[in-house]
Amino acid sequence: MKTAKRLIAGLGLILAAVLFPAGPAAQGANWLEVTGPCGFQFPKDHGPHPGYRLEWWYYTGNLKGPGQEPYGFQVTIFRTQMSPPGGENGLPNRPSAWRTKQLYFGHAAVSDIRAGRFVFAERMARGALGLAGAEQKEKETRIFIKPWEIVIGETAHQLFAVHPSFTIDLSLTPLKPLVAHGRQGYSQKGARPESASCYYSFSRLGAAGVLKIGGRSVPVKGTAWMDHEYSTAMLEPEVVGWDWFSLDLSNSAELMIFLLRRRDGSLTPASSGTLIPAFGPAVHLSSGEFKVEVLGRWKSPHSGGVYPSGWRIRSAAHGLDLVLRPNLEDQELRTPASTRVTYWEGSVSITGRTGQGTVEGQGYVELTGYARSVQGITKP
Repeated sequence: MKTAKRLIAGLGLILAAVLFPAGPAAQGANWLEVTGPCGFQFPKDHGPHPGYRLEWWYYTGNLKGPGQEPYGFQVTIFRTQMSPPGGENGLPNRPSAWRTKQLYFGHAAVSDIRAGRFVFAERMARGALGLAGAEQKEKETRIFIKPWEIVIGETAHQLFAVHPSFTIDLSLTPLKPLVAHGRQGYSQKGARPESASCYYSFSRLGAAGVLKIGGRSVPVKGTAWMDHEYSTAMLEPEVVGWDWFSLDLSNSAELMIFLLRRRDGSLTPASSGTLIPAFGPAVHLSSGEFKVEVLGRWKSPHSGGVYPSGWRIRSAAHGLDLVLRPNLEDQELRTPASTRVTYWEGSVSITGRTGQGTVEGQGYVELTGYARSVQGITKP
């Protein structure tokens, strides 16, 4: 048991080092770096990108059951590489079927909004012996931590995650083309060129399938959002946390914003976003083109973290004035057996105005660094 606990703690520290390798330790190694436009080629780039230290496939969405009862969901798989390409650092000298540079972590959650219930689960496995991995075929990508899996096909994405308290089994169909964030996918997160990720999204997917929760199987339909990012040195030392918003509006537009927070609460200039209109190309938003106002706070009874709870997002340049409210206050994930990050990831409802008139909508918000600084997770 002690060995298992040490292993879990060590793997969490590895992921922390991948996220925040700002010191010289990452320099001079053979890691691949993101320093400019990503030149995406699909379907190849739906697959894994070994050589970069961190990668994730991230799905969130809002669903309704047959009685219009609302649900939210999240399914995420992370890949992290333990040592740089081209070397055997960190690997045992003796041959072993367990030998791999790749670790996989999974988070999944369901928000049963009418019942006021939030359930979540985590998984972790080495990318060996068929336990976990990312497989790229000619027309299909499969990312899995058995028995969880994400399958990205030509016309649909399949999600499956199971836990004693819930099951997520969904088929997602793109309703709009994917969008590359930043400059042709190059999404800068800091002042250094390599403080960046390659980042694209399917901002509106039609979702249908089954949720099992509370002993019931519920047929559901709704919409979802998919993010795929990969990087080697994404965040810089001044960043203690981030707020991320993915919003689907009733006028068929979508909005993504991320805020990178310093310890004093101010935002770094790299905070930015993307506005995806109903028709036409996506528009990059710099940090000066929008303002996010916090409308309330919620204190977690589990971690003691104090999170924003309610927001107003305005952009005079783009005619946006949106109010977001959490559909549940408690949508906090605590992941001691995988990434060791405590964060709030939850379903929100939207009301407001755009240049074309009133809108409603739904979305997801992610909040990190409120229960504990993201930089702090690098400490034992």
